Amino acid sequence: MRRSELVAAFKSDINTVWDVMTNNKDFSWRSDLDRIEILDKENFVEYTKDGFSTSFKITAKEKPHLYKFDMENKNFKGKWIGEFRETEDGGCEITFIEEIYIKSKVMEILSHLFMNLKKMQDTYVRDLKVKLGEDV
Repeated sequence: MRRSELVAAFKSDINTVWDVMTNNKDFSWRSDLDRIEILDKENFVEYTKDGFSTSFKITAKEKPHLYKFDMENKNFKGKWIGEFRETEDGGCEITFIEEIYIKSKVMEILSHLFMNLKKMQDTYVRDLKVKLGEDV
């Protein structure tokens, strides 16, 4: 199993951060995605710019504090947890926890070279700050 945890702070209020992150219809701010296919209320598929797809199933969506989903593609399955907290200055702090299980031993080894979870999370936060109009 691979695990990555990230904590990030935003100047924007908790509801704004929540609304942007949970709106799969507006993904244009995500530099890593080509498109999102919404299947139904709980299921969607993300396609990277390279055409790689990952399926997601929302398992908890408790506005504006908790967002969880399971994810799977041909190489891994896992889960993602997003926890949102309001800060004293009216901003928002988030914690992302991602756990993935690589489906093959060979891919597990290669994933450490070609699948930097922390870098992926950092890119997401950077893109989100740009979308929110915050300094990057």
